[in-house]
Amino acid sequence: MNLSKNEKAMTIIAGVIMGVIGASLVLFGNPKNMGFCIACFLRDTAGGVGLHRAEVVQYIRPEIIGLIFGSLFAALATKEFSPRGGSAPMTRFVLGFFAMIGALMFLGCPFRMILRIAGGDLNAIVAFVGFVCGIATGVFFLNRGYSLNRTRKVSKSEGSILPVIALVFLVLLVAAPAFIFFSEKGPGSMHAPLAISLIAGIIVGALAQRTRFCMVGGIRDMILIRENRLLLGFVAVLVSALVMNLIFSATTGTSYFNLGFENQPIAHSDGLWNFLGLYLTGFACVLLGGCPLRQLILSGEGNTDSAVTILGLFVGAAFAHNFGLAASGDGPTVNGMIAVVIGIVVVAVIALTNLKTAKE
Repeated sequence: MNLSKNEKAMTIIAGVIMGVIGASLVLFGNPKNMGFCIACFLRDTAGGVGLHRAEVVQYIRPEIIGLIFGSLFAALATKEFSPRGGSAPMTRFVLGFFAMIGALMFLGCPFRMILRIAGGDLNAIVAFVGFVCGIATGVFFLNRGYSLNRTRKVSKSEGSILPVIALVFLVLLVAAPAFIFFSEKGPGSMHAPLAISLIAGIIVGALAQRTRFCMVGGIRDMILIRENRLLLGFVAVLVSALVMNLIFSATTGTSYFNLGFENQPIAHSDGLWNFLGLYLTGFACVLLGGCPLRQLILSGEGNTDSAVTILGLFVGAAFAHNFGLAASGDGPTVNGMIAVVIGIVVVAVIALTNLKTAKE
């Protein structure tokens, strides 16, 4: 067996484990079809520290902390902790901001998109088509020379800032001081026990770090160079989560699989805006070089550009709920529709203005 086959096997195994964990977190208390959702969990965390006051989505999510820690531990163990940054940080912040606006129009990141499909939510398939189209648009610009500035080495202290912030958030979650918010109803009140969520995040973070797992990268690489390794991991998450949902439905008396468009948990059935929401997210994430999960993993490796992207996602989540941009189970808002259209235009302008010639 050559190295390529070993890498593919490792990615598939990692995908299976991620899918099992994603489905199992719902059994332990997370909202249905939301075992993992980077966008939703960053939104909840922003609410937990008071950056928005939507009472139903306020909880510092241990999974986010665990993902950063898992990546950090794996990177340190393999001597891959390599702090780097300086590649157009403000541009990355803006791209992260609008990637979140798109995700909250759909009500989920690419990871949750897979878990929603595994739960029978056909709205997520519509969003998947938009996601692929957004990635294809990004690839169009990659093929024409799109590039941000090169990274440079930065100090270990700078590369450690986001992991330190994650540790502070963990302390705040455990200590629960009066200025930290906890939802008493809605999705924010639904969560697995802290220890289980944290351990699950660490495991997934370590696996994603070792395999370079990326929801955007799988489709991007297939379009660009016909490489299917990451795409196989993508499929493995879907299949394993689907199998676990069917097993849980058969053994618990509770339905974890509901095939259809209507009555899906924390979802709406407006096809156009599900499509456009993840179109925007896919487009922005290609220009960023990875999905929200991948950005968290890279930040754990000391990449400060990814840390800035996470801040953009974080602020985008707070902004979306403070200004009524996020969709809900009732559907998208007018403000949200306008924001998605603006986001698509802004991301296209960023793509056009960062085309490099051969001389550059």
